[in-house]
Amino acid sequence: MQQIPEFKAIDLTRHTSDLFDAAIRSPVAITKHRKPKFVLMSMDQYQQLARGGTQQVHMLDEMADDLRTLMIEGLERDLKPDEE
Repeated sequence: MQQIPEFKAIDLTRHTSDLFDAAIRSPVAITKHRKPKFVLMSMDQYQQLARGGTQQVHMLDEMADDLRTLMIEGLERDLKPDEE
């Protein structure tokens, strides 16, 4: 699991704008007694999570040859201008 930025609970009052700025970019952990207790994230991130949305990254050079060929063919087909 990817490690997320952490802020101390006291930062909620002392560094609110920094915490909010970080939460816009990615979820942040709020720690209490040095242990993550809460997560703060943007509403867009929360709604995507609530819908069950996931994002995945796949590197072409790490794909099996047949899957890579299908992916490239699909991309080329989708990116080709419509012919009239």
